[in-house]
Amino acid sequence: MDHIPAHSCVDCFTTSCSAHDGKNPDFCLTTGLDPQLHQQVLALYQNDALIHRLAVASAEVEAEGYRQWPRVKETVVFARKIGAKKIGIATCVGLVREAGIFAKILRKNGFEVYGVACKVGSTPKSDIGIDEAHQMRPGESCCNPVLQAELLNRAGTDLNVVIGLCVGHDSLFYRYSKAVTTTLVVKDRVLGHNPVAALYTANSYYKDLLQEQTR
Repeated sequence: MDHIPAHSCVDCFTTSCSAHDGKNPDFCLTTGLDPQLHQQVLALYQNDALIHRLAVASAEVEAEGYRQWPRVKETVVFARKIGAKKIGIATCVGLVREAGIFAKILRKNGFEVYGVACKVGSTPKSDIGIDEAHQMRPGESCCNPVLQAELLNRAGTDLNVVIGLCVGHDSLFYRYSKAVTTTLVVKDRVLGHNPVAALYTANSYYKDLLQEQTR
């Protein structure tokens, strides 16, 4: 097995890989990159039609909308650039109104839309082995991201958009979705679905996050 360095990009703040200013740290993953691996990945961008289309569309959206477009518009333009016709929405029930607004925007832009909410199937949490101590109320339905993905797979969506699925539930959705997936909204019930706020305040309001957690 190849040696894996103890430090990585999250320990570096030079961003020399972007600036090309030569200030790379000793553990830089770019300067220490296996040339064969680099070429293998480059070949995917060049030769795999889907990967090439997604990469080019992403770069075009970044360049055209940089500091001008909100993520909603970026998503609409991205979908158009990759040739998507049918958009799937995997939404939290708590954000179904927002999902409805997004669906309206997509339809106004000529897309077919098919959405599935997280509680689809109304499966009791106890049916999948979740004990009562971890249920908000007796008989509560579980979030069902696997079923969300399977229903969107059956609907034949070209691109799926996640709106507010819980931590972990989103992981299951990504794993089972056959269509390419992007995220419009990430769930954060405390910070108004803006989790980066906790990072900005990690040395003040949320300094407890930097302490060892027992759970």
